[in-house]
Amino acid sequence: MFEDLFYDRLIKLRERKGVSAREMSLAIGQSPGYINGLENRNGFPSMQVFFYICEYLGITPQEFFDEGNANPEGLNELIAQARQLDSRSFEYILGIMKELNTKR
Repeated sequence: MFEDLFYDRLIKLRERKGVSAREMSLAIGQSPGYINGLENRNGFPSMQVFFYICEYLGITPQEFFDEGNANPEGLNELIAQARQLDSRSFEYILGIMKELNTKR
């Protein structure tokens, strides 16, 4: 169960970032086939490499395992932008988001 979560989440987050497994492998200092091997369920990364993976994806380890958050990097950006809004603009955007969520 836990293993499936790790492998599936790695694939989804890498694809969401729009990078190849090879590109990601090289970016985190590993051999060209490293991420592909992980995605094919061949072992787990060391803790240090897992942190490199999270850093590359722009997320925390907690966000990596948060299945309820399909786009952690985007959510982080949304929060960063929301922090810069004045009170009136923040309430306006929050209202829009609530309206959109009730239409689902």
